[in-house]
Amino acid sequence: QVQLVESGGGLVQAGGSLRLSCAASGRTFSSYAVGWFREAPGKEREFVAAIGRGGSLTYYTDSVKGRFTISRDNAKNTMYLQMNSLKPEDTALYYCAASSYPASRKSDNYNYWGQGTQVTVAS
Repeated sequence: QVQLVESGGGLVQAGGSLRLSCAASGRTFSSYAVGWFREAPGKEREFVAAIGRGGSLTYYTDSVKGRFTISRDNAKNTMYLQMNSLKPEDTALYYCAASSYPASRKSDNYNYWGQGTQVTVAS
């Protein structure tokens, strides 16, 4: 079992930045690929970014490439999502997730999920 807790969400003006954190407890964090997903009101949950166990392999959805950066610190059992140049369309509930499979864009591959942290970008 892995427990995940997100933090760092909030209200920000368009063009601003936020850094989300995902703290893990339980089994060895470095054994899991981890990722971020988001869910906006009235929309399905969508993939945002993922990072492999060692931290060298990363994936992003096209809409965040060049603006968001995913990273992890296995010594601190924590994953991060640095979000720059935020847009109103980035407004959503952001979830972190852990997968026993290789890093993936598919939500079905993720075994454990946090409760989410709200990000609201005002225009």
